[in-house]
Amino acid sequence: MSGLHLRGVVLPGDEVRDLWVVNGRVRTTPVPGAETVADGGFIVPGLVDAHCHIGIGPDGPVDLDAAHEQAVVDRDTGVLLIRDCASPLDTKPLQERLELPRILRAGRHIARPKRYIPHLGVELEDPSLLPGAVAEQAAEGDGWVKLVGDWIDRSAGAGADLAPLWPDEVLAEAIQVAHDAGAKVTAHVFGEAALPGLLAAGIDCIEHGTGLTDDTIAMMASAGTALVPTLINIENFPGIAQSADHKYPVYAAHMRELHEGVRATVRSAIEAGIPVYAGTDAGGGIAHGRIVDEILALRDTGMSAEDALAAGSWAARRWLGWSGLDDGAAADLLVLADDPRKDLEALRHPELIMLRGRLVG
Repeated sequence: MSGLHLRGVVLPGDEVRDLWVVNGRVRTTPVPGAETVADGGFIVPGLVDAHCHIGIGPDGPVDLDAAHEQAVVDRDTGVLLIRDCASPLDTKPLQERLELPRILRAGRHIARPKRYIPHLGVELEDPSLLPGAVAEQAAEGDGWVKLVGDWIDRSAGAGADLAPLWPDEVLAEAIQVAHDAGAKVTAHVFGEAALPGLLAAGIDCIEHGTGLTDDTIAMMASAGTALVPTLINIENFPGIAQSADHKYPVYAAHMRELHEGVRATVRSAIEAGIPVYAGTDAGGGIAHGRIVDEILALRDTGMSAEDALAAGSWAARRWLGWSGLDDGAAADLLVLADDPRKDLEALRHPELIMLRGRLVG
């Protein structure tokens, strides 16, 4: 039986171990005749971008060829598992391409008219239709549904600000529909007002979460609700505020306030024990291939280097239903010359990337 052989420190442990790869799976017992492809260094479970948009570009939806290239860019930085946090493009064909990262799809965003980026989501005129729309997207996706929880409500004129899209009672019904279908629900939320209703309804994850307060942090910690803060995307808030200054000054001031407080907010979430994972929000305003920047941002916000790495690797994989590098696990991994727990910049220079047991590049 032929196969591949690797030897190195297998993270998150500290021991030098031997791994063998056969038919795309890790084995921990010797495989006769295996070819050694790595001898020394640090073996890291494949990186995860837990908030990514394959199929969205700076100008909106893209075609399948462009989406393929987006996934290649992510793969070449070591991202081997993507939670695609909603896309207007049916990316199921990309899941069949063995050279691309594994993609867990969330269907399309569910929003309301004029309350999200145009042309990206399913827009519901009547909010009572949310449970039915959730059922449809749960059937379309791979275990996740994405709601737009809040957005600027321009109908208020100069006083417009971030406001919830959905009544609390509709949220509770919709999230229960998803759970009954075996799917989890996450939501885009920038501000404070939408969070209590979403959390009380049993939502599984919050994206961005810049408006978290002591009370909603406590709710998340108690329920085990995950947070994907997309810190590198939050750096866009000052530009958003500047563009809104003249017409929507209240909203602009709010966005600046959220930006100024984001590091303290996420640090409080980490200290409270909320599970926090690395996601870039690539697509649109963020280029693909920036997962290392997000891992570094988590460290700078208060995580240890190892915890920040876990948030973009083995812990995120486990959260999404994938194991690390145990016997029988998928052979999705990176080999690094230096220990990334001592210097996260080492993640930018993998000596080897393996996806589905095949060497990349």
